[in-house]
Formats: sequence, C-alpha cells, structure tokens
Amino acid sequence: MDIIKLNQNNIDEEHICCAISDKKCKEGYIKKKQWIKERIDSGYVFKKYDVRHKVFIEYCSSEISWLPVNAPNYMVINCFWVAGSYGGKGYGKNLLNECIKDSKDKDGIILLSSDKKRPYLSDKKFFLSQGFEICDTAPPYFELLVYKNNPNSITPTFNERTKNNICENKDGFTVYYSNQCPYTEYYTNVVLKELAQKEGMPIEIIKINTREEAMNIPTACSIYSLFYKGEFITNDIINENKFYKLIEKIR
Repeated sequence: MDIIKLNQNNIDEEHICCAISDKKCKEGYIKKKQWIKERIDSGYVFKKYDVRHKVFIEYCSSEISWLPVNAPNYMVINCFWVAGSYGGKGYGKNLLNECIKDSKDKDGIILLSSDKKRPYLSDKKFFLSQGFEICDTAPPYFELLVYKNNPNSITPTFNERTKNNICENKDGFTVYYSNQCPYTEYYTNVVLKELAQKEGMPIEIIKINTREEAMNIPTACSIYSLFYKGEFITNDIINENKFYKLIEKIR
C-alpha cells in the first residue's frame, strides 16, 4: 500500500481517517480538514496509508505546534493512529520513519503520552520500543516523550502553567477544546453542553482557536480537556454514558 501525503491539491478529495462515517460529527470533520488546510503551507504534515481506516500520522515543527511545551527546533507528533486490524504489520513503524526522515534538520521529535494507555493519547509502549524516552511529566498523568537526533540539545519540558494543571473557574465544568480532532465539536457543544444543562450543572466552554491560546491553557492536552470545579478530570471525550459515570463519581 502507498503512503499518501495530504497537500492543497488533494486534501478536498482525500479523507482524514477519523469520523469519516460518523454523521453526527460531520461538522467537526469539516472543521478538522479546514484546520489542516490552514497549516499545510506552514509545514503541517498529514500522512496516511491508502486505506479507508485510521492508519495515519500528523506532525509539525514545534514552532507551529499547539502542544504547550518548551521545545525549540523539535518536531512534534500531533496524532498517531494505527487501527487494530492494521496493527503488527509494520505500518506504524513505517509512518514513524516518515516523521524521522522529515526531522533530520531538527534536534529531535516529541509527543504527548501518558502513564498508561489512555484514549486519544499515543501509547508510549510503542514509542519507547522505537528509541523514545520520557523527558518530562505533567499532572495528573501526562508524559512528554522525546527522540533526540542531537544528544546535546535542550531537553523539552511542559510549560509552567501546564504543570500547575489548575483551572481558574471553580464553578461546575470547564472544557477546553479545539478542532484538532473531528469528534470534539459535536461531543462538546451538543452532548456535554446539553447533559450538563439537563443536570443543572454550570459549564464553561472554551474553544482554542490560536496557537497562542493553546500554549497558555492549564492542561497538556489542547485537543480536549475537561475540568470540574478547577480540577482536571480527563482528556477523554465525553459521551452520555461516560458523563453519567462521571456524575455518579462526583456526587
């Protein structure tokens, strides 16, 4: 199978893997595509295998990344996904090698992971096996992984506010989200908002629209992060079932 790199000439025709068949998330899918289109000319890379499934990698230089870290001259893997049926066939390693080849002029590569396998975060087990190391942590479970081309380069770190992991709003829910993922638009502005209002719980929705905003959020995950009364709850996108489990735990 071929690896396809999205560009301004083919992005309208090519799918971007996630939520391609989920009609509820059509708006988010369109906005995710637009988010990529606006950044391709600045060096944002989306590469995928020529299959109608989730077998892809997204990466860009730290200078345009929305990951809140201090990492000058690094490449940042924004999203990496190899669907289960395609696992164990070398596709993930091949996609990672594409990023490594494109990072020869960088001091290295970084990505956001966690203490154990969690939804919407890269599984560190694979990356540790490929030469990555944990270089920093942020509460409650985030880990920053690095692959260094230059062993003498600055070791990347999370931003100070990210390490504090405290949201100023102490009243009900606060959710930060962006269009880096096609699922966030629907599950934030329809599902989470309506469920919180139904339960009479205050909710503040903060959409991240710029890199500057992303670099100043109180969480390591600028794709989606949920707080309750100022404390971080999860980066897992909340559906109805997860919401009521969370409410039961809170109460």
